[in-house]
Amino acid sequence: MIRPFPVLATFLIATLGVVAGADAADVLTPLFAQSPGAPHGTGFYLNLYKFAPVIVVYLLWTWTTDWVEHDTKNLDNLKFGTWNSVIFFSGVLGLAMVFAIPIYPVGMTLLLLAYFIPILTYVFVRNQTVADDQKVLTPYHLGEVANDLLASMGMRPWFNREVTSMDRAGPPITFVGKSAGMTKEDPSRVRQAEESRSFMAAKELVYDAVLRRATDIHLEPTADQLSVRYRIDGILHAAEPFDRPTGDAVINLLKVLCAMDISEKRKPQDGSFGAKLPNRDLDFRVATSGSKAGEKLVMRILDNSSAVTKLEDLGMRSKLVEQTRSLVTQPHGMFLCCGPTGSGKSTTLYAALREIDRYQKNIITVEDPIEYQLDNVTQMEVNTKAGQTFATSLRSILRQDPDVIMIGEIRDQETATIACQAANTGHMVFSTVHSNDAVTALFRLLDLGVEPFMIASALSAVLGQRLVRLLCEACKEPYKPKPEFLKKANLPADKVDVFYRRPENPEQVCPECGGTGYFGRAGIFELLVITEPIRDLLRENPSLAKIKAEARKGGMIYLQEDGLRQVIQGRTSIEELLRVVK
Repeated sequence: MIRPFPVLATFLIATLGVVAGADAADVLTPLFAQSPGAPHGTGFYLNLYKFAPVIVVYLLWTWTTDWVEHDTKNLDNLKFGTWNSVIFFSGVLGLAMVFAIPIYPVGMTLLLLAYFIPILTYVFVRNQTVADDQKVLTPYHLGEVANDLLASMGMRPWFNREVTSMDRAGPPITFVGKSAGMTKEDPSRVRQAEESRSFMAAKELVYDAVLRRATDIHLEPTADQLSVRYRIDGILHAAEPFDRPTGDAVINLLKVLCAMDISEKRKPQDGSFGAKLPNRDLDFRVATSGSKAGEKLVMRILDNSSAVTKLEDLGMRSKLVEQTRSLVTQPHGMFLCCGPTGSGKSTTLYAALREIDRYQKNIITVEDPIEYQLDNVTQMEVNTKAGQTFATSLRSILRQDPDVIMIGEIRDQETATIACQAANTGHMVFSTVHSNDAVTALFRLLDLGVEPFMIASALSAVLGQRLVRLLCEACKEPYKPKPEFLKKANLPADKVDVFYRRPENPEQVCPECGGTGYFGRAGIFELLVITEPIRDLLRENPSLAKIKAEARKGGMIYLQEDGLRQVIQGRTSIEELLRVVK
């Protein structure tokens, strides 16, 4: 650990030595002026007027270094050694320059730059990782410091931090109500919601969920309270519940924002609203349903700022990225993503669409609902109440000269047949189906009633996927895997030294992951490319075992094998892989 205080002693001793003697003229700096007529004789003497600002900056530097040391230890998400060294050595460099450069204003300017640039950079970085009330050097923080100083001197505080208005405003989040059509903002609904006594509770609920990286909020009624659960990294975690009256009021307020009927508590309803935060905008998809204990509400949080932009961001290995990119950029064919609900299929398709030149090709999507906005892409939303289904939307799309079509999900025979026909008539079609793996996705299409020859001629590839939680880099711990497990997994025991897992007995809750041991998710994939032998098998006699064997001959890597790659790399644990893929 580096501390500047020993340097202070050395620095003062050296200065006093120079003041006392005159034999060191060859090493003296412009802080020392030659005074032939001085009472102690001819020599170099310290210029106190120039030296005083250096002492002030030095004392600030010592205090700053000490503060950075304790601050990085308390935050745990900034590297202590890196920042402590940067602040310390930048100060040492500044002091060296002010003594070495012949022109005092230039040396003093460099000293100030060496002090202020690193510390202001550190403040900017730390302020991005802490809550608003913990940020420093903001107007609010400076006002608080001024008020404390005035109070310590017995004076009246002069900085009005507007405590009451801030407390009334609550967390820095602003709701955006939607009209009944779910497309236009409706300020009247927000004004109506603000009059509710539960408005602050709703804001705190949503803001807490966003801070904890939740993707869904579940409000579930019981006899005496409203349970709250957040889905974080695919797993539900309990939060502070509401008492029943407050919880019912929060549900009514959210229904008002979504333009729902608040008098209807048994019939399922759905809607949406938005929210604005200082650095990003959010959309919420809300669905309600009646239950024996009361009305349940689930909110899906859609954050455009965290949307995946490239295939590489999904967690694919480099070879798979190249294979997928070549498949999705073909002029025609059908590319399917399969997996259970919540496995990231739509996100993969959005990343695939970004691989296509959206300015030279006409791309049209039909989704239920539209989750992320894409530039220069025509996006349509299914509206079953108005009779607009995937099949009817797909028919209208084919009359609009599309190059690429994305269908949110293939659910019925009509949609599947039209999609295959579109792929056979010169269009590139993207879609998703629900199935356990890539091979069974073929039989899912057969179960829907699509002719085998049509599937064989239309389909280009099927990408099966799951999402696994990634181990928290701050608290994961290594361990030696058992040799029998390595043998069972067909892994060389001599090449696998350690696996990683979440802490079994954590001494304290990790501030990075909140004690879960995981932070974020990535995909594991298996890609089934429809080759000519597989097309022949589909046309003649579709057999699950034969297609799997042929896919294996073509080099297909299964989900479990791709997941083991992530385990070996230390990105996830074997327990998490077994939870996702049996």
